[in-house]
Amino acid sequence: MGWGGILGFEHGIVLAPLGPDISGPELVAAVANAGGLGLLRAPDWESPDYLRELIRKTRSLTDKPFGIGVVLAFPHEENIKAILEEKVAVLQLYWGECSKELVMEAHNAGVKVIPQVGSIEDARKAINAGVDAIIVQGREAGGHVIGQDGLISLVPRAVDLVGNRDIPIIAAGGIVDARGYVAALALGAKGVCLGTRIIISTGFLNLFKNQTWKSIVRFLATQESYAHPIYKRKLVELDKTEYTDVFGRARWPGAPQRALQTPFLCDWKSLPAHENEVNQPIIGRSTIHGVEKEIRRFAGTVPNVTTTGDIESMAMYAGQGVGLIKEILPAGEVVRRLVEDSQILIKQKFSAEPL
Repeated sequence: MGWGGILGFEHGIVLAPLGPDISGPELVAAVANAGGLGLLRAPDWESPDYLRELIRKTRSLTDKPFGIGVVLAFPHEENIKAILEEKVAVLQLYWGECSKELVMEAHNAGVKVIPQVGSIEDARKAINAGVDAIIVQGREAGGHVIGQDGLISLVPRAVDLVGNRDIPIIAAGGIVDARGYVAALALGAKGVCLGTRIIISTGFLNLFKNQTWKSIVRFLATQESYAHPIYKRKLVELDKTEYTDVFGRARWPGAPQRALQTPFLCDWKSLPAHENEVNQPIIGRSTIHGVEKEIRRFAGTVPNVTTTGDIESMAMYAGQGVGLIKEILPAGEVVRRLVEDSQILIKQKFSAEPL
């Protein structure tokens, strides 16, 4: 298996968008300048002028291509228009319909489209829409979880559904190290998305001039992440997660999450169904995409470095593989270890051994 990058990148590492603004221009540019491809996170409200500023700030820090993730559950039409007009490399979509019209519009602008889905039905719709790759998310994943199926059954079905089409399947959910990465490849995925230290990796075939993508990395548990230091520390200290709907019921209804099993979540995980964040007390404040926000209890807003207040009572999303994260590393070190450990594992376990 080759380990070359795309567009001359050493490893083709791609920083995926972390909400609400954890992956900003500095981190995206740092990943790009280190030989990867970074993805910004668009605001969850219409803010095309601000988004253009993000894009241009990132371009001032790197001459490498990058992309942007958009959550379709929130207002997004003007944001997507700005993204396409700015001709970013990749548009990543989540939690909404990826229509043929949108894909065609993106392709006409020279932008690749990669939706994230949680079911075979939605994978089929994405294929029919003409997307360039599909992230398949299992129930083990951290953050908002769009489906109910486990990754080990969902990935092979999606791979079979794609068949001979040039649409790589990327596995997402509970994967944090080389063992999970190699296991996903055995299931037929061309890439993996490692939950909380997220990496999507290997073989996004022919997306860019017949080159190969190697990794999409969400650097939540890294030194460069914009996540609050307490959030990062909890990713190392805690080893259990909870599938819940406690957070953000009013703002994002019907969007369950997987979060760290903090003392706060343990106390409130049986929150009555009629309760939500609307009438709850304010427990903190944060600046998100340049906008001052109040954070109410159960709001579902993850703490970034600007957040103040009762941090430990806020949402801290993480996948089931969080127990394998033992330290907060530089992003480049995360990439290096994943690549080297995967190479060693494949060589030791699967190279030219007789049946």
